[in-house]
Amino acid sequence: MTTGRYVRGLLRYAVGAWLVLGTGPTAVGQLDFQYQRGNLTNPFSGERYYTSILTIQHATGWKLGDSFFFMDIIDDGGNDGFNDKDLYGEWYPTLSFGKMTGKQVKLGPIRDVALIGGINFDADANFFKYLPGVRLSWKVPGFLFLNTDITAFIDANSGAASGGAPRTSNSFMVDANWALPFKIGGQSFSVAGHAEYIGGTTDEFGNQNRWWILAQPQFTWDLGAALFGEANQLMVGTEYQFWRNKLGTAHHDNVLQLLVIWRI
Repeated sequence: MTTGRYVRGLLRYAVGAWLVLGTGPTAVGQLDFQYQRGNLTNPFSGERYYTSILTIQHATGWKLGDSFFFMDIIDDGGNDGFNDKDLYGEWYPTLSFGKMTGKQVKLGPIRDVALIGGINFDADANFFKYLPGVRLSWKVPGFLFLNTDITAFIDANSGAASGGAPRTSNSFMVDANWALPFKIGGQSFSVAGHAEYIGGTTDEFGNQNRWWILAQPQFTWDLGAALFGEANQLMVGTEYQFWRNKLGTAHHDNVLQLLVIWRI
């Protein structure tokens, strides 16, 4: 089985599991459609293109934990084999110790500890990673949530001989993700997003892939509430992308992107 077929099979499994977790009687879910546009870098050529990204994102809480899933449909406007109508996704289901035991976790400012099992996949590059690890959820006033994820970054690529991304050594990831809603002058705003560090790797040809830092904070204004009295449905704003050593290369991104979110 090629990695492309493998990814599609895992994708069907992930979507199926997402539907099971997200439609149970105890589930509480949120579905977003996001559109972003900005002048992003092709890290393998250094060229910049105005890139459109349509994201389908679903977050849900269920009886024993949480689930976060997103898929990006990406077109960078170039014709160079990178992000040319590509499909990229991530899925992070968790098992909460607090929910499994029925007892509140109290470790100073930590309000819960969970096991997390992530997957990252890209259809065009035949890229696939497993990310098992631990999530620490913090109790911080004002935040809807604030988590720290510490995971392995385990390679499952089929390799260059199969026409995809080269196999690499394994690494690790540390990620902080958050949502902070607030109001100013009767208007509703939010700062949400994540910031990750992934350690460097060595590919199957002996080449060194650099560590990277990727931060994607989003600042949004609740336009639907302001114009139509319908809160938490239509948001507009910006996403700032800071990417040091993008995808392990020597190229970087430091870009503001247009952001529109429709939530149902």
